Amino acid sequence: MDLALVSAGVIALGVLVYIVLDGFDLGIGVLFAVAPDAEARATMMNSVAPVWDGNETWLILGGAVLFAAFPLAYAVALPALYIPLMLMLFALIFRGVSFELRFKAENPRPWDFAFGIGSTVAAFMQGALLGGLVAGIKVENNAFAGGAFDWLTPLAIAAGLGVVAGYALLGACWLVLKTEGALQAKARIWGRWLTAAVLVAMGVVSLITPLDHPQVAARWFGGLNFLYLAPVPAAAAFVAFILWRGLGRAPSPGWGERAPFFLATLLFLLGYAGIAISLWPYIVPYRLSIWAAAAPPASQVFTLIGAAVALPMVAVYTIYAYRVFRGKVSAGYEAH
Repeated sequence: MDLALVSAGVIALGVLVYIVLDGFDLGIGVLFAVAPDAEARATMMNSVAPVWDGNETWLILGGAVLFAAFPLAYAVALPALYIPLMLMLFALIFRGVSFELRFKAENPRPWDFAFGIGSTVAAFMQGALLGGLVAGIKVENNAFAGGAFDWLTPLAIAAGLGVVAGYALLGACWLVLKTEGALQAKARIWGRWLTAAVLVAMGVVSLITPLDHPQVAARWFGGLNFLYLAPVPAAAAFVAFILWRGLGRAPSPGWGERAPFFLATLLFLLGYAGIAISLWPYIVPYRLSIWAAAAPPASQVFTLIGAAVALPMVAVYTIYAYRVFRGKVSAGYEAH
């Protein structure tokens, strides 16, 4: 068994599940800026209140496996991305505090504003982390050799804005699933605009990356690779079109209300696959491969045993929580 590959797969799974699950509740915070009134904001908040804190467990899982299974990658990437990482963590803390205090404050408006700002900054910084990683990290003698602001590139900014739009799209589709009436109609309008914004962001990132990195250009356009890999962007464009059309008409109860969220998730999955294709087999682009950065086999086995215990527990808890709190959220419900 290729232990490094299995460990990388666990990290990829944890990050992907986190992106989808925490993505939509961060997206709810991003959409607070355009919520029509206090009642709508309360309904939006209540739609994620029972599940939002458990979603972040998947990020912790991925980070823990990265630290244990790929310590060299962790040691190189952390100082390179320290600023956006810390800003993301501070924003998540700020957001979590505002989430809890909103339900206790006599005037929730300041905490609504704080929740929106924290969610937007956290989403942008996650995209900036991705953009900074894809842009490449300066490495000499297996250590970071660049400056504190090397991550701040046009690619990082484009990726940050793209993630903000993408999370807001997930949030809008979540509201289509969980709400009804005027708020659901608003969410469908938001979703159509955000689908277009996500496609533009994906196009910009897809243009910048191969222009800046010959390795990525060769991966996508060398030889017959373009023919083999063309189904990925083609499928993304098709899914976005179906999502845009579906959001343009009132959904029928049942699958009609679920479809936008699953289509938005599929769009994220295709974008995730595109990034994986571009970076493979590097874990620190374009310096350290998965195998070069891996810990010794004994450490890999120890880490994977822990993951084998924790992963099913987290998955069962997540599935159970979403099953218990399934269904529509009413405007008058207060989730503390």
